[in-house]
Amino acid sequence: MSTSAPAARGRWIEGWDPEDEALWESTGKHVARRNLIFSILSEHIGFSVWSIWSVLVLFTGPDIGLPFTASEKFLLVVVPNLVGAVLRLPYAAAVTRFGGRNWTIFSAVVLLVPTGLAFHFVQQPGTPLWVFLLIGATAGLGGGNFASSMTNITIFFPQRLQGWALGLNAGGGNIGVATIQVVGLLVIAFAGGTHPSYVAAIYLPLVAVSAVCAALFMDNVDAIKAKPGALLEACGSKHTWWISLLYVGTFGSFIGYSFAFGLVLQTEFDFTPLQAASWTFLGPLVGSLSRPLGGWLADRAGGARVTLWNFALMAAGVAVLLVASAQGSFGLYVTAFIALFLLTGLGNGSTYKMIPAVHAEEAEVEVTSGGEAIAAFAKARRLSGAVIGISGAIGALGGVGINLAFRSSYGGAAASGDAALVVFLAYYLVCVLVTYSVYLRGPLKPSPAPAAPLEERTAEAGRA
Repeated sequence: MSTSAPAARGRWIEGWDPEDEALWESTGKHVARRNLIFSILSEHIGFSVWSIWSVLVLFTGPDIGLPFTASEKFLLVVVPNLVGAVLRLPYAAAVTRFGGRNWTIFSAVVLLVPTGLAFHFVQQPGTPLWVFLLIGATAGLGGGNFASSMTNITIFFPQRLQGWALGLNAGGGNIGVATIQVVGLLVIAFAGGTHPSYVAAIYLPLVAVSAVCAALFMDNVDAIKAKPGALLEACGSKHTWWISLLYVGTFGSFIGYSFAFGLVLQTEFDFTPLQAASWTFLGPLVGSLSRPLGGWLADRAGGARVTLWNFALMAAGVAVLLVASAQGSFGLYVTAFIALFLLTGLGNGSTYKMIPAVHAEEAEVEVTSGGEAIAAFAKARRLSGAVIGISGAIGALGGVGINLAFRSSYGGAAASGDAALVVFLAYYLVCVLVTYSVYLRGPLKPSPAPAAPLEERTAEAGRA
C-alpha cells in the first residue's frame, strides 16, 4: 500500500485511504480533522434550522394573533420532521455524486430559504396554519444535512476511529437542537414572548457563515464516489433493515422528543412559553453530548452490547415517566425525560458504530474466502455510507411517529400522554429483543464464527 500523500486536484483529493497508517499519521489525520470540524459546524446549523419550529410554536398564541391549538402545534413540528426524514436518503446519495465539500456548501446555502421565510411570516397576525406548514416543510431541508454529513465523514476516518468520529460529528450536529432552544429562551427572557422573528434573525447570518467555511476549509475525496447501485445493494442486506429499526428507537426518539419536549411540558403541566423554554433545551443538550460517548463505548465494548443495555434502560425510563405522570410529579417527570435524552444519545452513537463494523466483517469474510483486500474494504466503506443514508432517513421517521403519537394521545378524551408512552415502551422492548437475537447470538452474522460479538472480530479487519 502506498504511503505517499494523496494527490489534490482542485478541491478533490485523489487516492484517499485512511486505513494506510503511514499516510494517516503524516497528513491524513490533519485533513480528516479539519473536514470534521467544519462538517460539525454545517450540520449544527442544519439541525438548528430543522428544529426551529420546536421553538417558534412556543410563541404562537393569542398574544401574537396565532391562536393555534395543542394539536395544531404538534402538527407544526411533525411537518419539518417528516420532510427532513424523507430528504436524508437523497442527501446521502448527493454526497457520493457531487462530493462532500460541494454538497455541504449547497445544503448550507439553501437554509436561507426556511430561515428567511420564518423571519418574514412568524409575526404576522392571522397567518393561516397552512402557510406555516409550508414554511415548516422548507425547514426540513436542515434535516437532510445529517445524512450527507455522516456519509461524508465516514470516508475520512479509518474504521477503528469511526465510532468516535461519527459520534462527534453527529453529537456536534445534534446539539444544534439545544442551541436554538437556548436562543429561544434568551429571546423570551429578554424580549418577551411576542418576538419569535428574532430567533430566525439570529440564524440568517450563521447560515451564511457555515456555507463560507465549507467553501474555504473542506475537501472532496475521490473515495466517496459510490458505484451506481450502492443504495440498491445496501437495500438487499438484512442488516440495513435491522439497524434501521434500531435507529428508529434511538435517533427517532432523540429528534421526536426534542421537537415535542416543550409542547409536552406546556400541555402536561400548563406551562407558559418561558417556563417550557427554561427546561426544553436540557434534554437535547444532554442527548447531543452523550452521543460521542456512545460511539466511544461502542469502540471498546461493541456496538451491539452497548445498544442492548441502552434499550433496556430506555424502557425503564419510560416506565418511570408513566409513574411520574400518574403521580403528577414534575420533578420526577423531567428527570426521567432528561435521562431518556441521555440514553438516546448513547444509543445513537452505538447503533451507528454497528454499521461500519457489520460491513468490515463482511469484507473480512470476503478476503478470507480469497477476495482482494483493497476492493473488499473499499466496497465496505461505500456500503457503510449507503446504509448510513438509509438508516438515517428511516430513523428520522421515528421522530414523526413520536410526535404523531403525542398528538393523538393528548387529543384524546383523557388529554394525557400516557398512551403514547406505552407505545414507546413496547417499541424499546422489541429493540432489546432484536439486538440480542440478531447481533449478539443471532443467525444474521456474516461471519460463521460465533465466539465473539460483531465488533470485536472486526478490530483487525478495520486496520487491514
